[in-house]
Amino acid sequence: MPTVSPTLDAPPSPAAPEEPPSPDGWPGGLPALRAKLDRFDDGLHDLLMQRAQVVEQVARSGKPSAFRPGREAVIIRRLLARHHGHLPPQAIFRIWREMLAGTTAMQGGFSLAVCDADPGAGITQLAREHFGALTPLRVHGSAGQALTEIGNGTASVAVLPFPSETETWWTALPHQEPRIHVIARLPFWTARSEGAPAVEALVVAATAPDESGQDRSFLGLECDSDVSRTRLVAELTAARLVPETLVLLRDPSGTMARVLVEVDGLLTDDDPRLLRLGTVLRRPVVLGGYAVPIGAAANGGAP
Repeated sequence: MPTVSPTLDAPPSPAAPEEPPSPDGWPGGLPALRAKLDRFDDGLHDLLMQRAQVVEQVARSGKPSAFRPGREAVIIRRLLARHHGHLPPQAIFRIWREMLAGTTAMQGGFSLAVCDADPGAGITQLAREHFGALTPLRVHGSAGQALTEIGNGTASVAVLPFPSETETWWTALPHQEPRIHVIARLPFWTARSEGAPAVEALVVAATAPDESGQDRSFLGLECDSDVSRTRLVAELTAARLVPETLVLLRDPSGTMARVLVEVDGLLTDDDPRLLRLGTVLRRPVVLGGYAVPIGAAANGGAP
């Protein structure tokens, strides 16, 4: 009697379970989707490397400054204007800001001086948030120390508390040599997530600000000590320099008042409107300016 092989009579092995189809019925299910994501990641990485090569060419062209916040603002606004889908707009901003920080570092020698006397280190966190995890950063307890780093060239930019009647570092800018300008305002993304530092700061450098198309400027004025806020606002408005904010400091000696005015647009030293202010003791000084942050009312309701 012939012997029957037990393998012929054995029940078939159960088939391996198939990957469930994707919710939208994508052919191939989850493995195909993962493979597509891998191809996208490789493509993005290829483009990043190509972008870095272009940045190297820009660096060799002799461009004077590696950090151009006005130019960066133009890039971010353009990307947000074309953005759609469910990826949060803030993610687009964070991705590009970190990339721009990385390419700035490629050009060499870029570092920060930060004035942060707050035990909570809010301004330090804000600076790190904007300039990325890899940018060298030194913290000082006074604005004067941070400004000194700009003056002697040991730091590329300084991050300082937003001006007020108690944060008076701005009074020194007209007398700095080399000249130091306000070039940016932080945070640039003003809708703050839970846990993000809730402080504001200005970035200053020994380079002039670059225009973004939506900008504000700071003016420094020296006036008679008895000048009134009402008169200043009226004169500025009549000169078509409507103040967004105005800080008035009266000298304890009673000899003069120092005034900081924030106005719309990016002003230059030869702006004819500066000659229309009768209350000033000498010609106003343009202290710099910044690209209006994303989310500010003047930005047309951008996210």
